[in-house]
Amino acid sequence: MFTIIDVSKAYGPKKLFENVNVSFSPGRRYGLTGPNGSGKTTFMKILAGDEEQDFGTISRPKKFGILRQDHFQYEAMRVLDVVIMGNKPLWAALSEKNKLLEKADLTEEDGNRLGDLETVIAEEDGYVAESDAAALLQGLGVENDGHEKPLGELQGGYKLRVLLAQALFGKPQGLLLDEPTNNLDLDSIRWLELFLHEYEGALITISHDRHFLNSICTHIADIDYETIITYPGGYDDMVRQKSSMRYQVESDNAEKQKKIAQLQDFIARFHAGTRASQVQSRAKQIDKLKSDDLKRSNIARPFIKFEQKNASGKQTLVLEGISKSYDGVSVIPPFSAIVTRGEKICVIGKNGVGKSTLVKMLAGVEKLDAGKMTWGHQASVGYMPQDHHGIIKKGTTAYNYLRDLDSKLYNEEISGLMGRMLFSGEERMKPTDTLSGGETVRVLLCQLMMRKDNVLVLDEPTNHLDLESIVALAEGLQRFEGTVIVVTHDQELIREVATRIWAPRKGKEVIDFGGSFDDFILKHPDAAAQRR
Repeated sequence: MFTIIDVSKAYGPKKLFENVNVSFSPGRRYGLTGPNGSGKTTFMKILAGDEEQDFGTISRPKKFGILRQDHFQYEAMRVLDVVIMGNKPLWAALSEKNKLLEKADLTEEDGNRLGDLETVIAEEDGYVAESDAAALLQGLGVENDGHEKPLGELQGGYKLRVLLAQALFGKPQGLLLDEPTNNLDLDSIRWLELFLHEYEGALITISHDRHFLNSICTHIADIDYETIITYPGGYDDMVRQKSSMRYQVESDNAEKQKKIAQLQDFIARFHAGTRASQVQSRAKQIDKLKSDDLKRSNIARPFIKFEQKNASGKQTLVLEGISKSYDGVSVIPPFSAIVTRGEKICVIGKNGVGKSTLVKMLAGVEKLDAGKMTWGHQASVGYMPQDHHGIIKKGTTAYNYLRDLDSKLYNEEISGLMGRMLFSGEERMKPTDTLSGGETVRVLLCQLMMRKDNVLVLDEPTNHLDLESIVALAEGLQRFEGTVIVVTHDQELIREVATRIWAPRKGKEVIDFGGSFDDFILKHPDAAAQRR
């Protein structure tokens, strides 16, 4: 169990949370939620012991696993060893045993020590450690041929899977997982969901994947009102409960403000009269009401509205046998399709099957090897790549970057657009060199809204966005009257937006399915396999 007593944390004048009292119990799975900047990652670091709280105490399980995003320290190590390191007592015992066995002559003391180490190894299931580690890796999509390699030889997304296996290894009593579904395809996410459903310890996870939180969580621990409030159920359950609670809290705040105004009015009218004692009494009441700290919710949802200057022709895009290969290996085999105005196409599938390659070809970033691509009458394409590096010009501000894109827009229009995307007055002038991942995506969404294209081609647009922003994006794509082609692993966004599915597969033709995601899962054999 993780037990938090009177814990507070602030950075300068900004309070993240104050006097938090909460317990995370075995057998329960908690989603830690809150908008970007609310302190989720900071709280997770405090739980892990990587960062100190300002005040309060924390008790932790004796053995707990942590998903660490820094893979560089393990680059030279064998992948299986990186996973086994997740069980610290076992790894320490194995390492010491190997050092002793390297000695030319063992002393009696060494022999006794080896006996002690063998006991630890047996207690920690060390004799099946490699097979257990291999099973975890396979479930997360890291095939056998990668298990013996140094971690540095794996691609970036697979390195993170190895670190996730490390956190899960060794039957920890507690698990701290920060964004565990990042860089996982739908197969691996589903495997992780099933694994965590069987987990018996205390799980605390941060995730921007609503489907994942709804699927695995028994409780949501939400950072708001400068504290942490625990709600039973998944993310959607929390939203419903929080809406009711927020209305009550803010109604109470409004009543306090009204009472303060009445007391201040009395003081203003009688401060110079004969009712000094009553004036003093009311001043004390104001101090007491103010000391109750009228805290406001930090929840904020952007408003995303994509418009189009002109509608495209009814036949928006025609693909005739387009294909792409790298070094003689086919990534996209010949693919033909007709896209009509207003369709919402979600491109889904495992990592490495060519999803990004396909949309890059549609956006004109990658050349076709063969085939023909024809955009329809008045089709105008807005493209957001998965890799945002270098897109936004450095050496300027977020506001001026958008200002330079369209000199015809009034300053008020740009300010209003940025306000809808949660950039306050000061934040609009933030240097582009210092934009966070989430801020970069919100600026790029501003750019798309300014352009008013009638076709949107988006590659993993939910990366770096918080849950509220992802919900707003899904709503914006639903309302958009133009055509959408979006690569995403976010299952809720797929469910809410898709009217058609494209599913590239390694070494096979692209599946083109007209219908919803749920119909795709039920009716297509490959989809059923993907969900197991």
